[in-house]
Amino acid sequence: MSKIDQNDPRFKIANREALIGVGLVIFNFIWWFGFAYGLGSSPVEEYTYVFGMPAWFFYSCVVGFFVMAIIVIIMVKKFFVEVDFEDEQEGSE
Repeated sequence: MSKIDQNDPRFKIANREALIGVGLVIFNFIWWFGFAYGLGSSPVEEYTYVFGMPAWFFYSCVVGFFVMAIIVIIMVKKFFVEVDFEDEQEGSE
């Protein structure tokens, strides 16, 4: 069993990608909360509708899903890197 090296560059990559993931979750929550409670806080009689759905639901859930899917795809393609999980020192022992 090999000892874990905290200076391994894979930890830096993993931490950066984890922070990107947390940022995406926070952005998704703000998007959802803003539209759901921003547009959905008025009385039901005053709601506007998009494709038969209340606007707050359409923008927070339907549009939000597509926006997040596109952002996640872009982030993964631009900022995430492939990391080799094989221990480099295995072959030298």
